[in-house]
Amino acid sequence: MRILHCADLHIGQFLYQNYERQDEHAHFFHQINAWCREYAPDALLVSGDVFDIQQPSASVRKFYTDAFVELHRQCPGMSIVIVAGNHDSASRLQADAKVWDCIGVHVVGIAPSAELLEQSGGWQERFMVRLQNGYVVALPYMTGNRRALIQAILDYIGRENTSNLPVVMTGHTTVAGADVTGHDFEIGKISAQSAEDMGKGYDYLALGHIHRPQTLGYSLSDESAEEQEYPSGIARYSGSALHVSCDEKYPHSVSLVKIETHGGPVHLKRLRIEELRHFYELPLDGGAANTAEEAVAAVQQFVDQGKTGYIRLRIRYSAVVPPDFDQQIYKILQGLENEVRYNPKTVWVGEPRHPATPKPVFEVAELQEMTNPMDFIGKTIDQYAGLDLEELRKDFEEVEKELREMQEEANKKKDGKTARIINENENKEGE
Repeated sequence: MRILHCADLHIGQFLYQNYERQDEHAHFFHQINAWCREYAPDALLVSGDVFDIQQPSASVRKFYTDAFVELHRQCPGMSIVIVAGNHDSASRLQADAKVWDCIGVHVVGIAPSAELLEQSGGWQERFMVRLQNGYVVALPYMTGNRRALIQAILDYIGRENTSNLPVVMTGHTTVAGADVTGHDFEIGKISAQSAEDMGKGYDYLALGHIHRPQTLGYSLSDESAEEQEYPSGIARYSGSALHVSCDEKYPHSVSLVKIETHGGPVHLKRLRIEELRHFYELPLDGGAANTAEEAVAAVQQFVDQGKTGYIRLRIRYSAVVPPDFDQQIYKILQGLENEVRYNPKTVWVGEPRHPATPKPVFEVAELQEMTNPMDFIGKTIDQYAGLDLEELRKDFEEVEKELREMQEEANKKKDGKTARIINENENKEGE
């Protein structure tokens, strides 16, 4: 069984709220097409985050459709398995699943629910794809621990798989031990599943969500090797299709996986993705600008040398940056905006003149469970200098009281109106 594993396409991404990347995604799909033709995999797996936002525009959805239809046209014998990630709308992706299935593209958006475990069986079929040379378990992004559900699907395949065909499973989640370098979790810390929670019975776990290519449990230095062999039961992040931010300085790749038999060794070949635009930090010598003038000069030098790509600046905290600093940069780039793209999120070097207050850290689940705004404010009180929490609490209570009274008054009026209508109807019937 041979599969090509990619993830985190983020089609439709606008970088730094200004730069659309459709030509970069087209460049990526050009490479995917070439690899599919060259290696003729049994299946192409896309392990989530197909889109960058849950409601992509019509043009972005057309690009997605055109890209995968073209992949099918060029490689009609290859199955394509796409699962939803946390950036995708599970229901929107699932809505087109039956149409896609007609051309051998298997789309799974909605994750299995705990209630399925109470059913006698057969539900597992919705999350598996039978190939001539093996099985694919197609699992989208899921919140919470779903170990029992995952294991039920793997056991279902295990009972059928008397020929010991390879078993590959997708997943869009963070597994403990993953290197999350380059990710910027600004709201809360990431919640990770343990490797045990992903069940037993697969030969290769094709992961998405973490953008750095890596095989869990093995050194990152392995990534420098083009080919490698691992024992059955490995979990791997193929990495994102594009560098999604300047912090992702590592090479990105697609994973070509070959497995002869269930329980046998897993042969991995890393296919390096060629970027259409590279990311650079200026000054290029690795230092930091001591003044705003030096930073502007570094941008001018980059342009004069004819370089292209995404740029951001390293500046020392001691530098005085004028209010129109970004405007100075954009003026230099005028007419070059499509090829030299500026990230205004500066990397500051040295000791800050005014140390920042540490940001509060939350589990995502903890945020989701907060229904009272006072709970959040109470946990972030250090962010609001001079805020009187008790006074604010009283204000909220007063607002809640007024809202209750308004609702009660509205209910009374509604009940009175209903009663009048009933009386009028009864009088009419009496007449």
